[in-house]
Amino acid sequence: MDFNSRFKKFAGEASTAFNRAVQFTEEKLGTAEKTEHDAQFENLMQRAEKTKQWTVQIKQATEALIQPNPNHRMEDMVYEKLEKKRKDRMTTFETAGNHMVDAGHDFGPGTNYGNALIKCGQAQIQIGNAEREFVASTMNNFLTPLHNFLEGDMKTISKEERLLENKRLDLDAAKGRLRKCKTQTAQQQDDALAKAEAELRSAQGEFDRQVEITKILLDGINSTHAHHLRCLNEFIEAQTKFYAQCHQYMLDLQKQLGSCS
Repeated sequence: MDFNSRFKKFAGEASTAFNRAVQFTEEKLGTAEKTEHDAQFENLMQRAEKTKQWTVQIKQATEALIQPNPNHRMEDMVYEKLEKKRKDRMTTFETAGNHMVDAGHDFGPGTNYGNALIKCGQAQIQIGNAEREFVASTMNNFLTPLHNFLEGDMKTISKEERLLENKRLDLDAAKGRLRKCKTQTAQQQDDALAKAEAELRSAQGEFDRQVEITKILLDGINSTHAHHLRCLNEFIEAQTKFYAQCHQYMLDLQKQLGSCS
């Protein structure tokens, strides 16, 4: 592309951006008309935005549930951004369990207290292992799909909505130019009217095409909800299994401690 072609392209883009800015400003001041989407399309956009906002909040709340330590959450996020494998860390149950086992051996496995500490520590370590499985399942089957939606489909929808808004501004700016042409003298109309009508037809066509593209993406939110529902069921199943394991470990521990006493 030679210099003249590049310059014309740059000038055209600058002119388009300026016209959009003027149209946007005049709309805010109430001096320009604005093309409105139909009620169904508006509802689709609102539903998509609502889905995005609640998905962000659910994802953050679930991350806090499986990792209450905010410093660890921040560390995990950094590793994720750098696309590096996070170093394994012991769960709080495993840490407590190891301390109990070490203390029990130090006091003596043959003593009542030492023996009880070892058994309690082993139960805590079992719970820690179950928690690790629960966290891994939640990450893979629930949080990762939510993250992928926000970083994939939702970003695509937002991009197309911004493009649609630009096409809408172009369309309304073209409508405004055509109205101005019709108020000019006959000689001036002959020079500008045909050009303004052609620009309006082009802008209307691009706007209509972008509406269809955006609508197809917005309709996909129904599939997103169905997918997230399946992921939610997997999360609840993993959580149920985790609590059942913890309950069984505690029942077994109570029996062991009772026999020790």
